[in-house]
Amino acid sequence: MSETASIILNGSSHEFPVITGTENEKAIDISKLRDQSGYITLDPGFKNTGAAKSAITFLDGETGILRYRGYPIEQLAEKSTFLEVAYLLIYGELPTKAVLEQFRTDIKSQMMIHEDMKNFFAGFPSQAHPMGQLSCLVGALSAFYPESLNPNPTQEEEDKTIVNLLAKMPTIVSWIQKKSLGHPVVYPKKDLGYIDNFLNMIFGEVNNEKTFDPVVIDAMHKLLILHADHEQNCSTSTVRIVGSSNANLYASISAGINALWGPLHGGANQAVIEMLEAIKNDGGDAEKYLAKAKDKNDPFRLMGFGHRVYKNFDPRAKIIKKACDDILEKLGVNDPVLNIAKKLEEAALNDQYFIDRKLYPNVDFYSGIIYRALGFNSDMFTVLFALGRLPGWIAQWKEMRENKEPIGRPRQVYTGATIRDYVDISKR
Repeated sequence: MSETASIILNGSSHEFPVITGTENEKAIDISKLRDQSGYITLDPGFKNTGAAKSAITFLDGETGILRYRGYPIEQLAEKSTFLEVAYLLIYGELPTKAVLEQFRTDIKSQMMIHEDMKNFFAGFPSQAHPMGQLSCLVGALSAFYPESLNPNPTQEEEDKTIVNLLAKMPTIVSWIQKKSLGHPVVYPKKDLGYIDNFLNMIFGEVNNEKTFDPVVIDAMHKLLILHADHEQNCSTSTVRIVGSSNANLYASISAGINALWGPLHGGANQAVIEMLEAIKNDGGDAEKYLAKAKDKNDPFRLMGFGHRVYKNFDPRAKIIKKACDDILEKLGVNDPVLNIAKKLEEAALNDQYFIDRKLYPNVDFYSGIIYRALGFNSDMFTVLFALGRLPGWIAQWKEMRENKEPIGRPRQVYTGATIRDYVDISKR
């Protein structure tokens, strides 16, 4: 007999089916609640509400599990490339060697962006935040590729738009970086891979192509893979709800970028570096700030420790910690800010106060350290997060369309004034 849940309202019992996910997750299907009873549920922040059935990512915060399409994140980070994981997320299966090669070739052939987009950069103030530029430029792609506006594209047309966005995102990000420095842009090269191309466009110069240590390239692959998807978070939910209106892919991803921009979401790794800078400017005493973090009467909070979803160790942090150690050792970075970070990390991993509360360093802590060591300014960190999250956003948008999900339209409990008569302005 199928499991059901009963809700008793005004003496009447209403039965609702219980559905079970493939990982034995339980949910009460209340989609008919209002029709049956006239009631709705109230769940601020949607912390207990499932808005979609999804086959993309499984996350178990209590046990520290993260899987993409069933594959453990540990295996993907160790064995895959970023584009291989992107294909897996978007199309559901790991590609064969031939399919992956064609995917890479298609993306590489589309990495150039229209020269007219330089006009956007010319119009941005010199101190414009990179995330504001990114959301604008990604949304503007729909103007350059109007075929994406078709709400009912063929599979071939949809795939073309997906490849186009994956290809152009690293180029757009690199142009944002170059503008912040006042440097001429570096164009993509067809003889370089996705990550090599990105790093060369970021750090290379028009008259000086750069080569990068394999340790650096491997770390970038891992960082982007670890950020590629994370279930129904704020920005992903935004992409899905915007896409549910039949908005095109570029507009939907632009909306997700804006959601990610918020300091409570994608800005966490930037906040880590800003915290470390503040500690350095205050004398660099890590022990002082560890004591402040333990003091419940002190408003100071350690950024990059603990996680809203993971109640144990963030599985991504275990992976990226090694990459972080390898980067710092390989580059021989001598940075007082990063030295403070290592002291905080060591103390938090060994201090019983943090161990008891499971306040371990998370992926944002280590990613911020790596990006700083590579030479990125802190206001670029969230842009790099968006570059990594792009395949997940695309996969979620694509799945939402394939499932023919209805347009997102949450309900509310109205708490405003009841009916009242208009008062003429002379009598107010």
